[in-house]
Amino acid sequence: MYAYTHPMVRISVAGASGYAGGELLRLLLSHPEVEIAAIAAGSNAAEPVVALHPNLPQLAHRRFDVTSAETLGDADLVFLALPHGESAALAQALPERIAIVDLGADFRLASGQAWEHFYQLPHAGTWTYGLPELDANRAEIAAATRVANPGCYPTSVALALAPLLSAGLIQTDGISIVAASGTSGAGRKPTDAQLASQVMGSMSAYGVGGVHRHTPEIEQSLSRAAGTDVTVSFTPLLAPMSRGMLSTCTALPQAGTTAAQLREALAGAYADEPFVQLLPEGFLPQTSSVYGTNAAQVQVVLDERAGRVIAICALDNLGKGAAGQALQNANLMLGFPETLGLTSNGVAP
Repeated sequence: MYAYTHPMVRISVAGASGYAGGELLRLLLSHPEVEIAAIAAGSNAAEPVVALHPNLPQLAHRRFDVTSAETLGDADLVFLALPHGESAALAQALPERIAIVDLGADFRLASGQAWEHFYQLPHAGTWTYGLPELDANRAEIAAATRVANPGCYPTSVALALAPLLSAGLIQTDGISIVAASGTSGAGRKPTDAQLASQVMGSMSAYGVGGVHRHTPEIEQSLSRAAGTDVTVSFTPLLAPMSRGMLSTCTALPQAGTTAAQLREALAGAYADEPFVQLLPEGFLPQTSSVYGTNAAQVQVVLDERAGRVIAICALDNLGKGAAGQALQNANLMLGFPETLGLTSNGVAP
């Protein structure tokens, strides 16, 4: 457990102008044991926070700070919600006494070769991987001062498939994943592909053919669960919604695998997990049910006719897929109850 230095835990956020950064601020405002220190946002420094996050009136008196080690340094823990490739230099400049949770990809991959292939940048190293529900990760996170927060797609896929691989119920070859994400997953920077006129009433695939940057991270988590190398076919889709993610994962069952065994594997893995919900038989995950939460809904079905296992996970890409999971990790690192400041109850309709 990290030993913090202030009576009230002070947390700084770098990259606070983005969607994940804004979600972090929203969650921190409701956390009973923390106060927000620096709110740093590169090119938006000196702008009012509510200019970009009008949903946060409690921060109406605050302006974005300059992003620097000096500005962020008066804190017990720092969240780095920066574009991929930008966290490493800032993390190196921060004092070792400060705990860090990086929401970017800089420290997620154990393989430097995979990082350099998919990100075209030098590999900065590997931190403790921050998916608490993955086997044995929780204790590692609680003992760490540097944690790499997982990506949204890898989180959803690992929650759907890792217990099935650990139990030896599905084959490690032939795994196919088709996953749809809301537009906030692409960040706040405007592009033609993000225009409302392009997104509304349409769905589109992107990063097809094994080139999406989350592919090696997905394979890393699944390989750890399986105890052997796993290769996947991953096709991401852009869905006409602001936030949410639905991953449909298809695998070949091992000989003799039954529907009951598949369900028992997920039930056993998540029986005591506060944020992962195995739905009752006959119910399927939906993104609207996890909107604004740190929850993930999972379900598994055996298609006996086609000889396939279908495992599905729904989560909020800004919640369990980013900021919510980052706060869950921070709670573990700081010795707080894991659920503090987080909810698994969604908003409806």
